[in-house]
Amino acid sequence: MNNQGYSYNYNAQDTGYGMSLSYGQYLSRTFRWMAIGLMLTFAVACTVAYTNLIYMVYTLYLPLTLVELAMVFVLSARVNNLQVNTARMLFLGYSALNGLVMSIYFVMFDASTLVMAFLASALYFGIMAVYGAKTSHDMMGWGKMLTAGLISMLLCSFVGMLFGMGFMTSMLYSALGLGLFMLITARDVQMLQHSYQWFSNDAATLEKSAIYGALSLYLDFINIFLYVVRIVARNRSND
Repeated sequence: MNNQGYSYNYNAQDTGYGMSLSYGQYLSRTFRWMAIGLMLTFAVACTVAYTNLIYMVYTLYLPLTLVELAMVFVLSARVNNLQVNTARMLFLGYSALNGLVMSIYFVMFDASTLVMAFLASALYFGIMAVYGAKTSHDMMGWGKMLTAGLISMLLCSFVGMLFGMGFMTSMLYSALGLGLFMLITARDVQMLQHSYQWFSNDAATLEKSAIYGALSLYLDFINIFLYVVRIVARNRSND
């Protein structure tokens, strides 16, 4: 994105779309949308897991996963071309759809494991979000390294599905995945500062940027949660 001609503006200003957001309002709105998405996901997952809808999820798991990927791609690649309400609806639709897919975890693991994993995930996420917001270290140059880490984790996951993982290998894989998404969380929070700088003079684009930021943080939290669930469940099964 071209950031020429944009500067930080921490005061609300009138634009063609309406009143632009201050930086604090922008952060608040981004995290609020993220929280709404998470609540919707877990509400759908709980509902489906304890009803006959879970059998539909088992049957349609692959198509649902493919639709998820398509929705993330549309939001990520075309958010600037979408209407604000369309971006919001896509985000909420993705959150609900992800709840369908994640309902399987609510069947696989008991409630105490899921609650413990959620609380631990909230703690890890919160620590890295604060770090990303407060650190003076510029993490924007970490993109290629973090992307390489994601690709490596996907390859390891594929190999694990083919050949299986022992206890120690699985724990190491989950710990590395957790660490990776904690770093991505800090970078994504720092990215919010840059997004505000680029779009602070364009209220409509700033609104869409808040949705995209919420999606990024939502995905960070979900991935942290999934890795923590595996660690907690593995530890309990090994006791």
